[in-house]
Amino acid sequence: MRILDKIRVFLRRKKKIDEPWLSYYSREERRIKFTKESIYCFMKNSVGSDQDLIALNYFDYKITYREMFNNIDIVAHGLVEFGVKQGDVVTICAPNMPEAIYVFYACNKIGAVADMVHPLSSPAQLKFYLNESKSRFLFLVDFDYEKMADILPETLVYKTILISPSYSMPPLLKMGYKITRGIKTKKPRRYQHEYMKWNEFLFFGVANKSNINVKVKKDDLALILHSGGTTGNPKGIMISNYSFNAIAQQGAVNVINVRPQDKIVTILPIFHGFGLGICVHTPLCLRVEVILMPEYDANRFYKIWKKDKPNVILGVPTLWEGMMSNKKFVDVDMSGLKYIVSGGDYLTINAETKINTFLHQHGAKVNVAKGYGMTESVAATCYTFPGTNEPGSIGIPMVGNSYKICHPETLEELPLGEEGEICVNGPTLMMGYLNNPSETDKILKLHKDGRKWLHTGDIGYIAPNGVVYYTGRIKRMIVVSGFNVYPSVIEEVISKHPAVLKVCVVGIPHPYKMHVPKAFIVLKDHYSKDKVLDEIKDICQKELSVYSIPKEYEFRKELPKTLYGKIDYKSLEKEK
Repeated sequence: MRILDKIRVFLRRKKKIDEPWLSYYSREERRIKFTKESIYCFMKNSVGSDQDLIALNYFDYKITYREMFNNIDIVAHGLVEFGVKQGDVVTICAPNMPEAIYVFYACNKIGAVADMVHPLSSPAQLKFYLNESKSRFLFLVDFDYEKMADILPETLVYKTILISPSYSMPPLLKMGYKITRGIKTKKPRRYQHEYMKWNEFLFFGVANKSNINVKVKKDDLALILHSGGTTGNPKGIMISNYSFNAIAQQGAVNVINVRPQDKIVTILPIFHGFGLGICVHTPLCLRVEVILMPEYDANRFYKIWKKDKPNVILGVPTLWEGMMSNKKFVDVDMSGLKYIVSGGDYLTINAETKINTFLHQHGAKVNVAKGYGMTESVAATCYTFPGTNEPGSIGIPMVGNSYKICHPETLEELPLGEEGEICVNGPTLMMGYLNNPSETDKILKLHKDGRKWLHTGDIGYIAPNGVVYYTGRIKRMIVVSGFNVYPSVIEEVISKHPAVLKVCVVGIPHPYKMHVPKAFIVLKDHYSKDKVLDEIKDICQKELSVYSIPKEYEFRKELPKTLYGKIDYKSLEKEK
């Protein structure tokens, strides 16, 4: 064998050892080329001539791709008419509704930056987001007008378009909304130059006949998402066209059984990377019907399952809890389900088992899949590809991504099987934190291989077969008498008790052990803490090391949640 051939064989073997997850992908999948198109152009070109298929379904009002593109075009012309230029920031503060999606793609079409903001944010938070991004134009759900009216003069916003959630509802439902909720929504006394109704704004878009000829580059800033990052402080996360499109291309590889005209329920919010990237942009590029839910409603959720028979649904663990506890679901047929994915928060093995049992009892032929990622990487960077959905795992790196495990808060790479900080490299990484290069440098770090790696702040390990396991947050790790204790391990054990609905473990101060674990527990209905406390303690005694056993147990009716529906362990830690 020639020396060059020997070198090639060595390199191939080394690659296989370093990145064993590649064996799950075909040669063609590993050679994926990520598009250089803009977000809007990539989506429109992906749809092609299939424009008469259903794109959006909003309370049974169905919108074809052709109608959606027409509405996007009208909104784009309206933005141009009011002076929005390439590079300007347009804030979208609205739940999952068609109008918000039109605005998002219209911004991209003219080269503007879409700033996605949570409509339940406090006035102080909204003011911070608007000023941080220097936003000049705002699309605001109308029920937020009252809390925004006083702070808008303290921002750079010169025009606010108010949108009612009822605009795209069918006539009878629209009438019902106006009578029950719309009538209570406070509005400006008169719509002056700084405020305008959605329908009035559309009139200007229709009237503007100018040609839009803007060249949007792949590395241009396309959208701003918001997250606490690894430190918990509010940050604007800058995402390029290239990164946002890449998540859709990766998703297409991982959901190989999805076909045009399949249906996905989009309940995860569009102001989050998971909701916007995975639950809207990806399915639209695959010509899938997107069923929008602006808020969680148990009855509406049930009706969608019964009537629409969705093929794909993504959610957080609390969504599955609600589904399984809803007695109406006893007659739901889930045999048409192709993918059900849990992300956004850790799913315990016990919860995973319960969900799978529930799915199979309702005719589903699939198990719940798991995903893992951060807003700093748009959304998922790891997913349970077929053959990798092992209990407790988060799957393998999505095609085009690389993973490594480093000694926490260092660049020192650890071998396969060793636990450390999860680090990610790939096409979906953010450009950086808005106006915050110092924080950017703390999380995006240049390694010896010449590539920038996202240091997630999460602990985990990579098994020899390439499957990744998540252990917990570095910041959540509790040091008890010098031993590292991971709350997720304790939560996993406690959740095995059939009476436990939710559990969260945090560290509390201790006079000589420094910190010890404390468990906050929510029980299912009809269970009494007096009856189950001793049983929970017994489980912990049997299955946990001595230093991992909770020092205290506190039962609550509910646990605090963040704006994104996760258990807010930080607020529990503050109760120390």
